[in-house]
Amino acid sequence: MASDGQKVVLITGCSSGIGLRIAVMLAKDEKKRYHVIATMRDLKRKDKLVEAAGDAYGNTLTLQTLDVCSDESVKHCISSVKDRHIDVLINNAGIGLVGPLESISIDEMKNVFETNFFGVVRMIKEVMPDMKRRRGGHIIIVSSTGLFAMEGFCESLAVHLHSKLVSMIEPGPVHTEFEAKMVEDVSRKEFPGTDPETVQYFKNVYLPSSVDIFETLGQTPDDIARCTKKVIEASRPRFRNLTNPLYTPIVALKYADETGGLSVRTFYHVLFNLGALMHVAMKALRCVTCGCLRGRTVSPD
Repeated sequence: MASDGQKVVLITGCSSGIGLRIAVMLAKDEKKRYHVIATMRDLKRKDKLVEAAGDAYGNTLTLQTLDVCSDESVKHCISSVKDRHIDVLINNAGIGLVGPLESISIDEMKNVFETNFFGVVRMIKEVMPDMKRRRGGHIIIVSSTGLFAMEGFCESLAVHLHSKLVSMIEPGPVHTEFEAKMVEDVSRKEFPGTDPETVQYFKNVYLPSSVDIFETLGQTPDDIARCTKKVIEASRPRFRNLTNPLYTPIVALKYADETGGLSVRTFYHVLFNLGALMHVAMKALRCVTCGCLRGRTVSPD
């Protein structure tokens, strides 16, 4: 239970990666300003979080079961909190899906949207009425740069709420067990229904290039946790918060050409045509990340 003056922070997807590091960082706040409710779908996966939390576990950090894909689970979790009082909701739970389009079923795509999009909507619908009644609270969505369905939803929500309650945390590539395991699993798949040329291109060109981007530009979960803590503690938190200054030139391409052609051509050449020059190109990208673009990010330092 939270002590007087502590903010109650509920975080989804805390079994590993970004969610785990945000939960631990807030729970170990030196001033003990936060009581963290760390949630996950299966509490059998709690060991890494409990170990990382150390003495904070059972004090400034507690665990709850939560499946963001279940209305009943969401309602039960929120109702179990004293007075349903949540000061900060951090939507972090998510799953990934990678592969040639022909090989991915509609059901697989729906499953991703059920977690990554509707799971967020479900959480916000449950906490927002209480926040509005209290005229206080902060809803944070951790969403990869370029997820347009989530961006569109959050933008409309921020307009509705006069942007007082909503912030987006937008990492680029992040080094997590989730990402590493996904790449490993995908590299072994056969992709039935996909022509051999596409499979060859995907496995031998696209995947290695993507790995290079992650290795060169990627941040750590701790980086994202520090950025998120800064947003929570800001006197006037911004709506959109890019976390990686090295990734901002790529994002800027989308706004530099209203036709969209510049960003599409650049992404294509980076992923498919650079080959052995990928490492050089990624290092060059570091050099073009100027101060003005860095100023548009939330630095983890």
